[in-house]
Amino acid sequence: MRTGGIELPKVPMIFGRWESTLVVDGAPVPVPPNEPGLDWEGELAAVIGTPAFGVAESDALRHVLGYTAFNDLSARRKQLETTQFTLGKNADRSGPIGPVLVTTDELPDPAGLSLRTRVNGETVQDGNTGDMIHDLARVIAYISDTVTLLPGDVIATGTPAGVGASMDPPRFLTDGDVVEVEIEGIGVLRNPIVSRSP
Repeated sequence: MRTGGIELPKVPMIFGRWESTLVVDGAPVPVPPNEPGLDWEGELAAVIGTPAFGVAESDALRHVLGYTAFNDLSARRKQLETTQFTLGKNADRSGPIGPVLVTTDELPDPAGLSLRTRVNGETVQDGNTGDMIHDLARVIAYISDTVTLLPGDVIATGTPAGVGASMDPPRFLTDGDVVEVEIEGIGVLRNPIVSRSP
């Protein structure tokens, strides 16, 4: 963000994703017909296990059932046309999640995990969950002072440097590409990209 001239956010940036956008490991993801392609965003995701409202950061992780990988595939043209991210973040079937849910007894600390995104075998993102601007406990506390988090809710935590829109020239996922998100202790989330007609 700093290299792009964008100020670091003082609070977490929160937007919603519709349940209907979520797909499993291996499911094909279509590119909307008026987009040049989709952009990748490999992320750690937390699945809430118990209701959380008004929780302190110190207690926030106690409400997490477990962790998985998420690819916040983004339709950048739509996302950047307005200040609202909703359409760009909710293209049909653009939210791969998986391949497994690792419970907190198996993975008690979500910080310090290596996270890599690959496109057609090439590493395009290589980060660590310990480098998040706002850690997961902070994000949970921030959301829960306004909205009650419920069991099954998923929180994706943000992505490391290396998205396609930041490349020169920009690079996007198109028909025939394969994108993978690998998180230490969780596994590899792999999805093919396909074209879609109106």
